[in-house]
Amino acid sequence: MKRRLGEDTPSLHGKVVDELRQRILTRRLLPGERLVEGRLAEELGVSRNPVREAIRVLASEGLVEVSARRGASVADMSMHEARETIEVRALLEGQNARLAARRHDKEVIKRIEAVLDKGSQAVSQGRFDLLSDLNQQFHRELALAGQNTVLGDLLKRLRERTAILFSPTDPSQQRRAWEEHAGILRAIIDGDERLAATLAAEHVIRAGSDYLLALDIGDDLPELDAGRPRAPQREPLKSAKASAGRSRNAAGSSGRARAR
Repeated sequence: MKRRLGEDTPSLHGKVVDELRQRILTRRLLPGERLVEGRLAEELGVSRNPVREAIRVLASEGLVEVSARRGASVADMSMHEARETIEVRALLEGQNARLAARRHDKEVIKRIEAVLDKGSQAVSQGRFDLLSDLNQQFHRELALAGQNTVLGDLLKRLRERTAILFSPTDPSQQRRAWEEHAGILRAIIDGDERLAATLAAEHVIRAGSDYLLALDIGDDLPELDAGRPRAPQREPLKSAKASAGRSRNAAGSSGRARAR
């Protein structure tokens, strides 16, 4: 028989937090769904107390909402709130990637590479169930690579608040996300601050846009999409730089033509 969490004694509280967090991020618990302490305690084989404490932790992360009338439920972020959070996280992730490329901490980069290898391997093996946690690990290490504690703290809060936005269940979106992770890391390793910042911001905007599209928000999406950066090309870093240079030259020629 499958062991229940109540049969494991070490760090029981943390295990309950992790289990409920994973259920939320993998959509086994849907936005707006009520979290009934007694039912969850029975499912997990624990008392109500660790479930209650876990709900408090997840509420502090923005994954759970608690109200006097409905009790605890999975957070259901509004379209407006999601849009604003995506825009802010894109700006901060871009700046953090810029700093990571500038400071080039080899030890942190090695750790990011290790997480990237695990994520890429999970994608190739179709182990999409592993990617939610690996995605969180990748972005945690990336935040450390920026070596700015204030920025790191802000990103930690935003990651917790937007975790459900950046845990896609569609295999093609997950595969693309890890390709984008690889592109960001290549730019950081090469010390290309501008490209690293651009790719990191694009990554957030694209993932957020996918989430908003899934909500079927209608006429509100084009406003976000209109400001969305063009997707990076799937090519080696040097080729990407060359393409960017050609694009800038073409844009300059176009502008001069219009001026004439």
